[in-house]
Amino acid sequence: MPAAAPLRLPLVALSGAGLSAASGVPTFRGPGGWWRGRDARQLATPEAWAADPELVLAFYGDRRRALAGVRPNDGHRALVQLQAHFGADAVLLVTQNVDGLLQAAAVELGLPVQVLELHGGLDRVRCSADPLHPRVPVAADDPDARGACAACGARLRPDIVWFGEVPHHLDAVYARLEGCGTFLSVGTSGVVYPAAGFVAVAARAGALCVEVNPEPAGGPFDLVLPEGAEAALPRLLQAWSR
Repeated sequence: MPAAAPLRLPLVALSGAGLSAASGVPTFRGPGGWWRGRDARQLATPEAWAADPELVLAFYGDRRRALAGVRPNDGHRALVQLQAHFGADAVLLVTQNVDGLLQAAAVELGLPVQVLELHGGLDRVRCSADPLHPRVPVAADDPDARGACAACGARLRPDIVWFGEVPHHLDAVYARLEGCGTFLSVGTSGVVYPAAGFVAVAARAGALCVEVNPEPAGGPFDLVLPEGAEAALPRLLQAWSR
């Protein structure tokens, strides 16, 4: 880690699919993005749910099966350790991923973790009629999660933010970006908004902006580390937690 880029707290760390690549999780937009001859992006919409909910449930069931046995990598562990070292008030973890591997890394390490999941999580489902009704964990023996809301009887849908829906936690993230000292972008494509615009908000606030990505997305970054998160983040952890 160059001495010219010391950590300035508070830190906001945004992670995308590249964080989980070394764990074997296929990227949504990559070669694994096609499913049974269909573009996965066409299945992750409210319109797809309205047209064929059984197909959408099967798609997400297959995504859950694909995660079985997948473990966190050193990139996940480094982010969890960074938050544990400085505290959640000083290190905000924000992810576009729905795989739950940051939380799994925390369990492995025996550490607490707080993660804002912009796009929801594969490990739970919610009421399709009222998003305020309680979320339900997906049972390990029922990966397709076919069921009804206990509160109203409506069909349960994946607790995933689909294309055309508003990501979670945006107000909280923007509030932290506007006061952050460092913005860390890890494995994000830089094409999915509003997350792709986070770096611009942080840069305007005067934050040190760091990108970790084997294929840099570009933007107003002060430091770019063109390598995998599993290699770069443990080094950043070591340098920043001294």
